[in-house]
Amino acid sequence: MKLDMGLDVSTRVEFGRGELDRTGVHAAGSGEHALVVTGRTAARANGYLDRVVTSLGEAGLRVTVFDGVSANPASHEVDEAATLARSRGCDLVVGLGGGSALDAAKGVAVAVPYGSTIRDLIGGTLAPDAPALPLVAVPTTAGSGSEVTRGAIITDTVRMFRAGVRGAAVTPRVAVVDPDLIASVPRGVMADTVFDSFAHAVEGCVAARADGASRGRAHLAIELIAAHLPGALDGDVSPEAREALCKAALLGGSNVAHVSTCLPHRLQQAMGAVPGLDISHGRGLALLYPSWLRHTEPLVPDAFAAVAELLGGPTVHDAVGRLLTSAGLNGRLRDHGVTRGDLDRFVASVTGNLDNDPAGQADQEYLRTLYAESY
Repeated sequence: MKLDMGLDVSTRVEFGRGELDRTGVHAAGSGEHALVVTGRTAARANGYLDRVVTSLGEAGLRVTVFDGVSANPASHEVDEAATLARSRGCDLVVGLGGGSALDAAKGVAVAVPYGSTIRDLIGGTLAPDAPALPLVAVPTTAGSGSEVTRGAIITDTVRMFRAGVRGAAVTPRVAVVDPDLIASVPRGVMADTVFDSFAHAVEGCVAARADGASRGRAHLAIELIAAHLPGALDGDVSPEAREALCKAALLGGSNVAHVSTCLPHRLQQAMGAVPGLDISHGRGLALLYPSWLRHTEPLVPDAFAAVAELLGGPTVHDAVGRLLTSAGLNGRLRDHGVTRGDLDRFVASVTGNLDNDPAGQADQEYLRTLYAESY
């Protein structure tokens, strides 16, 4: 079924249990030969990849699979997939997986017609008329909202920085959201991914670009997460919980598309400057959030008070602290292999728009403070 919920996105969202097996129906008419872009393990192990390939075939599409996407999609992986797509004559991309697989699929969709390495596009915004292959996004986690956003975060493995490729060209044409898929997500991955969704909601309330519509979407997302994440972490895989968390991710994605995010996202992306550092996006955000909240709450107290109330108060610091503890996300950067020497490298690698944060255009000393307090 098509889903609205007040989403303000150009992507057609097909939402509901069993929609995975209708991927072919939703992709039909967009191309004749699909490149399915996915990760290395989970989609195949859970049977989702086979179901998508079958559905596409039943709809009359030829299918080629690229299953080499890592947890933080790398430029060379996108280039390998794009080369495969060109060699097979693929004219449609289907992204299947979490935010990493979807971002890689977005990169492929623009890299194929561009005809060069994706590294040339990382860190830039594409022209409104930039060519791209049609893209169908099939998320298997409830977090990134990448299925409806206008950007893809990819690590440039030559220059060693992580940044976005942005523009209408990377926006999926269709999002196939089947809440049943998150039933197989391990507890730790559930915590990481839903915290990403939560961060999108919080930042959609306080960003400089935030407006009444973004705050409304954010408040609904926070309500859904507060009501259903604790149970999901305790093993509640009821259809109601799955649908609620997937809706929260979509609401967060809509906010990312329209009002963007704040400093925590810029700071987490900069962690890609250190090779071999294995911190997921959601967990990286969680490690940074307590420090960011301490510095930011006094700047927009009313907005944060509304967040705290939705989470059961009394303050946003207490409420988010409880959420982090219950999800097993409380900790320090040093617990995940970060050294003090890495902090300066992080600071030097922060890219993107910083003005959207309530603190405005932060200087390097402020960024270093947030990293150091999170260390």
